[in-house]
Amino acid sequence: MQACLWSKISPVFKAAGVPRIPVVQSLAILLNRRFYATDTVDVDLVVIGSGPGGYVAAIKASQLGMKTVCVEKNDTLGGTCLNVGCIPSKALLHNSHLYHMAHSQDLKNRGIDCSGVTLNLDKMMEQKTNAVKALTQGIGHLFKQNKVSHVQGHGKITGPNEVTALKTDGSSEVIKTKNILIATGSETSPFPGVEIDEKTIVSSTGALSLERVPKKMVVIGAGVIGLELGSVWSRLGSEVTAVEFLGHIGGLGIDMEISKNFQRILTKQGLKMKLNTKVTAAVQEGEKIRVSIEAVKDPNKKEELDCDVLLVCVGRRPYTDNLGLEDVGVKKDEKGRIMVNNRFQTAVPSIYAIGDCIPGPMLAHKAEDEGIVCVEGIVSGPVHIDYNCVPSVIYTHPEVAWVGKSEEELKEKGVEIKIGKFPLLANSRAKTNADTDGLVKIIGDKVTDRILGAHIIGAGAGEMVNEAALALEYGASCEDVARVCHAHPTVSEAFREANLAAYFGKAINF
Repeated sequence: MQACLWSKISPVFKAAGVPRIPVVQSLAILLNRRFYATDTVDVDLVVIGSGPGGYVAAIKASQLGMKTVCVEKNDTLGGTCLNVGCIPSKALLHNSHLYHMAHSQDLKNRGIDCSGVTLNLDKMMEQKTNAVKALTQGIGHLFKQNKVSHVQGHGKITGPNEVTALKTDGSSEVIKTKNILIATGSETSPFPGVEIDEKTIVSSTGALSLERVPKKMVVIGAGVIGLELGSVWSRLGSEVTAVEFLGHIGGLGIDMEISKNFQRILTKQGLKMKLNTKVTAAVQEGEKIRVSIEAVKDPNKKEELDCDVLLVCVGRRPYTDNLGLEDVGVKKDEKGRIMVNNRFQTAVPSIYAIGDCIPGPMLAHKAEDEGIVCVEGIVSGPVHIDYNCVPSVIYTHPEVAWVGKSEEELKEKGVEIKIGKFPLLANSRAKTNADTDGLVKIIGDKVTDRILGAHIIGAGAGEMVNEAALALEYGASCEDVARVCHAHPTVSEAFREANLAAYFGKAINF
């Protein structure tokens, strides 16, 4: 069908200088060029924010033929993720794991004697900074390559079709545009009564740049960020205690069986957990911080902890300061999130929003996908995202990853399920690598055999979960995956074995 359609309209596309790409995309480009207004509008799209959602949306919009400008308030592109989030934290997670392996008995047990290993924290931070610099500068190159204009300044919406970039020198630049896309992301949520100085009482930003390894660290919150950063400093020698209001670690959405196994593994690594506990106060006393805590269910059970560094990780909130939303009629909910329809359109038809500043999980890859389908929708393409197929990952070692529904969610909805599990202890590659902590848990529909959820603990779980996401996206059954040949020996064979257990009732190697 596409080939036939292309043969009929290709002369028109060639005349317009449109390359041979998928027909829907080509039509969007051609139509956009044909009806582009030049008298009252400077550009087709202004994207406010250059994080994963914003910069990807800007590039995609330009590829679809839109004249696109990206306005970014910070000196560097990439938003929280590239500058003070996903990227620098993964650099520290990886390098601290290597240090831990060399400093502990791990490498010695593998026949690698590394005596006299020392930590050069400045060098580790330098490697992190260089990785961040390379990637943020890479976005600038991508903008040039894709003809996206970059304007530095705080983007404020000053009309349904107007964005004003407020510069640090006091000047401003007004951009007239057909459409506006808000991709301003999120910021660290404050903790009442605790003032962050990013030196001793730190947010995730400060925890990425500590000048020395603290003897003791207390982390408020045992969610994704708290566990990742707590894990970094624990590996480097700090005594880390995580205080969590909930009765489990890993945050919302994690399967409870996985959470319990995860907690056991991290405890074995040296992290201390205080669950069902809340922080009531934190007071700086000289070089120490005194943290007051109490049991959530019994306020009479009180305790005091002391630490050198207090890390506050109680979540993030949408960043919507001084965007001019109220002035143009863009509506927000009670949590400060911008309300959008299923095309990411706000109450103002020409203004769209994606990523952390709208409802949904605050994940970089979720923002990227929203950015792509949003701009495709602006040029009349289909708009669809199945949020059930968006994976989540905790990048500790071992990693924890999941996609789809947890056992608790499905039971609460009354869905009849079947479960297949496979421990990495029985996986040949994990055994060979002497890295057997973890398991794969598959949840299938008891009637249809369709995969409903995949939950993984293990080295490389963040890579393996993408196979599960693909399976869910295309409605695969447990049998489908069980009958797909997997390379041997690989850790991903555990994923197949768990599906075998779910479908046939028994795995082969366990």
